[in-house]
Amino acid sequence: MAQRPFKRQQAVRKGNTAPRKRKKRVNTGNGGGNGNGNGGSGIFAKLGVMIPGPEAIIRFAVILGIWGLVIGGGIVAYYGYGLPGKINFEVASERKPSIRVISVDGAVLAAYGDRYGNPVEVGDLPDYVGQAFVSIEDRRFYDHFGIDVLGILRATWVNLRSGGIAEGGSTITQQLAKNLFLSPERSFGRKIEEVLLAIWLEFKFNKQQILSLYLNRIYFGAGMYGIDAASRHYFDTDPRRLNLYEAAVLAGLPKAPSRYNPLVDPRDSAKRANVVLEAMASNGVISSARAERAKQPTVRTARQVKSGPGVRYFTDWILDRVRDYVGYVDEDLLIQTTLDSRLQEMAEFNLERALESPRAREKHVGQAALLAMTPDGAVRAMVGGRNYFESQYNRVTQARRQPGSVFKLFVYLAALDKGIGSNDWMRDIAISVNGWEPRNFDRKHHGTLSIRDAVATSNNSIAVQVAMEVGLDAVIKKAHDMGVSSPLGREPSLALGTSEVSMLDMTGAYAIVANGGFSVFPHAIRKITGRGGEVIYERSEEFPGRLMNPLHAGEMNNMLAAVIAKGTGRNAIIDRPAAGKTGTTSDSRDAWFIGYTAELVAGVWMGNDDGSPMDEVTGGDLPAKLWHDFMLHAHQNLPVRSLGKAALARSKKAGEDGSWRDFTSGFTTGNKK
Repeated sequence: MAQRPFKRQQAVRKGNTAPRKRKKRVNTGNGGGNGNGNGGSGIFAKLGVMIPGPEAIIRFAVILGIWGLVIGGGIVAYYGYGLPGKINFEVASERKPSIRVISVDGAVLAAYGDRYGNPVEVGDLPDYVGQAFVSIEDRRFYDHFGIDVLGILRATWVNLRSGGIAEGGSTITQQLAKNLFLSPERSFGRKIEEVLLAIWLEFKFNKQQILSLYLNRIYFGAGMYGIDAASRHYFDTDPRRLNLYEAAVLAGLPKAPSRYNPLVDPRDSAKRANVVLEAMASNGVISSARAERAKQPTVRTARQVKSGPGVRYFTDWILDRVRDYVGYVDEDLLIQTTLDSRLQEMAEFNLERALESPRAREKHVGQAALLAMTPDGAVRAMVGGRNYFESQYNRVTQARRQPGSVFKLFVYLAALDKGIGSNDWMRDIAISVNGWEPRNFDRKHHGTLSIRDAVATSNNSIAVQVAMEVGLDAVIKKAHDMGVSSPLGREPSLALGTSEVSMLDMTGAYAIVANGGFSVFPHAIRKITGRGGEVIYERSEEFPGRLMNPLHAGEMNNMLAAVIAKGTGRNAIIDRPAAGKTGTTSDSRDAWFIGYTAELVAGVWMGNDDGSPMDEVTGGDLPAKLWHDFMLHAHQNLPVRSLGKAALARSKKAGEDGSWRDFTSGFTTGNKK
């Protein structure tokens, strides 16, 4: 019997008696079994995977494309539904009013809010201005329809190779759409809206109009929006007069306005501008030779204030007062102030140096403040603390501290009103007032002293005796008449400065003595103008009212000059006539010096915010030395004038005849020999 084939035998063993019908294999060209690479010996055949034919692939691609269109159309419809509400140029133009604060010498002290310049057309600018922005931000700007597909692919490839975001693909039109209509939120949905709005802008406007809108809306740092505002802020020039390098500097700002701000880092800004020039040469809008000639190592800008962050104490104070003058602020404002940027810079420098000195650290001096004004109350410098960024609390205007012996000014002015003169004598003895026993700083008594010498040596016993003789009510009234707004306790210790006051009020009171007895309202705003230059407020030149008998003002000047010449304020001696008073409170918690020349009145305070004591610091020590350093710098190149000159000038301004001139010219002064 013939042997059955092997496969048949296997079938019989499994109980399958019917022979298996062999299927005819069809060779599709992709996976046949002829062993030539197209059959079952291929890798897909070995894996048992069937490869679809061309018709299947085409069918699948068509279906996928249809679904892509459906999904894409749904996304466009979803995000495009709310776009008509976003396309509103009036809403897009809404912004906070811009407020610029200017010093008396024309320096910009601070800028608040958003500042937009006047609209300009790109066609009115030099050709290289628009070309600079196009070259560095969107070199295919004139070739795309709002979305640069090639740019996106290029940016994607660069980012993949770098492993991070090294290059962006947004066009100028996309940046404009984002700035006009969208929030800074980063999300997939916001990006879709940006793309749709960019296409709409390209449909609505031509390229020159889009570039003009872009230049008028883009952010240039320092609160500046638009090329007009940026050009005037950084270079003090009309954008129509920008040179090639200035245009390159501005074109380099939108990428990182803070980092490339030429006022903050002129060298980094210059490096970025040089990159812009190279891009312009690469784009063919200028020659390589011209680009090389235009490059600079640093950016030179228009003059700006040199003062540090300490000036913010002053500008914040200004903003708090603006509404008192103009009401609700709903328009751009330019505030011209009385502050002198040179004096402000000196005040900040000298205060920081005093606090950083080894002696200040040893004596546990944590804070200081300095205020300078003219004898008529115009604030020239204000530093409200050692570090504005750590504490915005203004120790000049907001703090209330015990003044110590600087308050004795009002005690002796009240005494002059009662007929007690500087040449009268009193005994320095131990006294008791309702069980309270005032003591002198050195814990000693010095016998009989003139009132002038009692003021010069800051004698406590005599000051309390004088206060009790003239009456505490008279002392309180004198202080309030001279501008002290704080409530004052009616108690004997008031004579030694135990009621808390502000430095602003105290310095203003000393200015009254410096100017011969005329009223002083410490002020800092000269003029406020609106966007169009219209004057909203201007300080009037009213004649001041007389608060003191001119003879009393002269005599008080004489006594305070003795403080510096031979008393507790000897550390304040400078190269010209000066007068002032020291003040120290219990346990050295507060130390003061307030003094003046014919040109300037300045107050200094030192202490700690938590009221903790310093280590035996007196007003005649570190505060007097800081006052000396500041005033010495402040009076450089100024002629020497006697103290009576300021009083005489004020008297003439008020229409008085100045008959007391001879009295004031004979002051005892603190001239350094």
